[in-house]
Amino acid sequence: MPVIVGFVPTKEGRAALDAAVTEARSRGSRLLVVNASTGAASADNRYVDDEELTALRAELDASGLDYEISHAVHKKDPAEIIVELAEETHADLIVIGVRRRTPVGKLLLGSQAQKVLLDAECPVLAVKAPR
Repeated sequence: MPVIVGFVPTKEGRAALDAAVTEARSRGSRLLVVNASTGAASADNRYVDDEELTALRAELDASGLDYEISHAVHKKDPAEIIVELAEETHADLIVIGVRRRTPVGKLLLGSQAQKVLLDAECPVLAVKAPR
């Protein structure tokens, strides 16, 4: 059963990826990296470009882990994709990066992390980036 990580090219995404690699290695599990976009914006800065994807593959190759990268545009939001993939693969764990937000920001803005935390059937590890 795999470890799934929601990856975005931010410091929070890096922290989640690092934690997921550690978890996958300690569990002897496959790593599934999800980088998805709804395609709603013409330039979604959370969706990795070709250069970032090549660097990500090189980094994961060097880790020695068995891994797969899901990098696609979907009609569903990334949280739904991660939760569905976790259910389909009977994932051991989902790892997500969370960012610090103000109380007002938490109230007004939707959160992909919150959706994963509330909807996932398997354990979810929420990781903050170092300050």
